[in-house]
Amino acid sequence: MAETKIFARLKADHDRHRELLDRIDATKGDSDARRTLFEAFRVEVTAHAASEEMSLYATMLADPDLRDEAQHSVAEHKEIEDFLTELYEMDFGSSGWLTRFRTMKDRYLHHIDEEEEVMFPAAAKGLSDARKKELIEIFEREKPREKAKAAVEEPSSEHARD
Repeated sequence: MAETKIFARLKADHDRHRELLDRIDATKGDSDARRTLFEAFRVEVTAHAASEEMSLYATMLADPDLRDEAQHSVAEHKEIEDFLTELYEMDFGSSGWLTRFRTMKDRYLHHIDEEEEVMFPAAAKGLSDARKKELIEIFEREKPREKAKAAVEEPSSEHARD
């Protein structure tokens, strides 16, 4: 069904994120594998969140019936972004890093489960097939741009380093 393509696309990203999280969780110490997988996850999730906000969330925020769910999800995106920055700045080999990573992993898995089980079905009810088609086009156009941007930006708590 073409009309569900936006939700299938978002879920496909979520499935990739789940896989990356499990692979990171299986790494040991300050290894190249941990750093490479974490960076791949950071870039992917940053681009996904920004593109999701520009497409689906922008539409939901304009709908009074969906606004609270969208605002909640945007706040969770910010929380995950903060976790990613904190993890990026920590010693990748410390036990504290893995503990913090697992906290972030749990929060992110909760977020995407909530999106898939609650938010996507609620949003799907109020969207026309034409609007769903527009949303997938926006997402597919913006995600590569956001991914390229995230790949060159170094995360920091100030969001800009000298």
